[in-house]
Amino acid sequence: MPLNDAQWARIEPSSPDRTPRRYGRWRDHREVIDAIAWTFQTGSRLRRVLSGCGL
Repeated sequence: MPLNDAQWARIEPSSPDRTPRRYGRWRDHREVIDAIAWTFQTGSRLRRVLSGCGL
């Protein structure tokens, strides 16, 4: 279940800065948090989820 806007509004200020860096591959932080939350809810392996997101 993805985060709703109110939940994301509480988490987003503590997420890392999205300033582009030279060697980083950036994903939307909300997308990554949703994927991590999904793995805990379903008991799935995080590696499988992240590979599906292109990480």
